[in-house]
Amino acid sequence: MQYRRPSPRMWLARQTVLGLTSLLLLAILGVSGALLWGVPGGLAGIGVSLAFAVTSWLVERGRYRSWGYLERDEDLVVKRGLLFRRLTVVPFGRMQFVDVTAGPVDRLYDLATVQLHTAAAATDARIPGLRSADAAQLRDRLATLGEARTSGL
Repeated sequence: MQYRRPSPRMWLARQTVLGLTSLLLLAILGVSGALLWGVPGGLAGIGVSLAFAVTSWLVERGRYRSWGYLERDEDLVVKRGLLFRRLTVVPFGRMQFVDVTAGPVDRLYDLATVQLHTAAAATDARIPGLRSADAAQLRDRLATLGEARTSGL
């Protein structure tokens, strides 16, 4: 089986936030550098903000590409991590409830995040960047599988 990936809209949403943040930083550092140190300070501020934008873009791209999830017969596997890879396996019978959340940027791009909750506080099984309809279907499917597995305990 192959891991399912977040929607490409997630990458578009991340680029939008990154672009707006970079433009704001560019304006602040460029203007303040120019006011404090003249033209060389303004150019240095612009250079720093461009370096930040490029580095952030590369990190976010890697983070987006690292997410994946796989529904197996008895559990859900979630993988993530760019520098520190993390693999979380959540048995369906251990799930207590499933959340679907969406922030303002997510709603703009019709995205949602599915979060699995178990009795263990350390469980961090969340799947970001799913289309809202897909997230609702996954939540319902996981809730049904969780109820079926816990009824046998």
